[in-house]
Amino acid sequence: MKLAFLLSLLQPLATLASGIGKRKKLLIMIYHRVLDEPDFMRPGEVDKVAFTWHMRLLAKHFNVLSLADALDRMQNDTLPPRAVCISFDDGYADNYNNALPILRKFNLTATFFIANGFLNGGRMWNDTVIEAIRHYPGPVLDLTEIGLGQFDMIYETQKTQASCNVIQQIKHLPIEKRDQYTAYIAAQSQNLPDDLMMTSEQLTKLYRSGMEIGGHTVNHPILATLDDETANQEIQQNKLFLTQLLNVAPRFFAYPNGKPDTDYLQKHKQMVMQNGYQAAVSTHWGVATQNSDRWQLPRFTPWDNTPVKFMIRILSKFNSTQIKLGCLK
Repeated sequence: MKLAFLLSLLQPLATLASGIGKRKKLLIMIYHRVLDEPDFMRPGEVDKVAFTWHMRLLAKHFNVLSLADALDRMQNDTLPPRAVCISFDDGYADNYNNALPILRKFNLTATFFIANGFLNGGRMWNDTVIEAIRHYPGPVLDLTEIGLGQFDMIYETQKTQASCNVIQQIKHLPIEKRDQYTAYIAAQSQNLPDDLMMTSEQLTKLYRSGMEIGGHTVNHPILATLDDETANQEIQQNKLFLTQLLNVAPRFFAYPNGKPDTDYLQKHKQMVMQNGYQAAVSTHWGVATQNSDRWQLPRFTPWDNTPVKFMIRILSKFNSTQIKLGCLK
């Protein structure tokens, strides 16, 4: 009843959305996961209920396009008003299990950027940190031996903040050191999940359902921390794997973590271009226009928990209002 009431308040916003008119802007939305239900360890992720009303609003009030169609139309100056693309990063299993049925329900398409090194039972380093802290059995997690400090573990909010703190501390370390720290943290806990990411079969079915599959490196490193040869291999081998699995070369790429001049550098943009990608997306917050760099397209992460605020947030992006992201990826 509450949701129905909130949805009834959206008509004025819909009218405002139509007034945005022909500004020829493209909003590319970023998601990572669609959870079965809310998770205190992943406060920045949507669940199935929230993702459903997100997609209902997009389908009703915006022009949702495939990334390929949107970029072609932007180049040809035929982009419709309120143009939106939907994208997912990394390759989580709930993209297939939860997001795909909801996208199909509303006849929507999305692009899924895949880090193939974690498919088939792998686990991303940040998920290892999150799950190790979730399952840690004691009242205090002591990471002073690796220089990360101590964290109280009694309350859910403390575990959430601890995982955010640890991830921020080790995110930009050289990959070998980051993995050493991650392994140390994982050893403090038990029963870590091995089913968070898609299988190759699920990814293939996702592609055959009509979704776009893009590149996202093999191991999701911070490219700026790598030597040039390793960075290029991450981009090249990822594209080769996806091409062989799907029998089609991916057209689009997403930079891991994605902040320009911090997580990737201009030389990595050149590598993406040289590896034959048609365009690439960052995590710089904004709306793309015909003047945007095709290999550094901005994107936006929605997080509001009510339809009215969600709509206002999107409309603010079409008006180029900048908003900061929280601590979690």
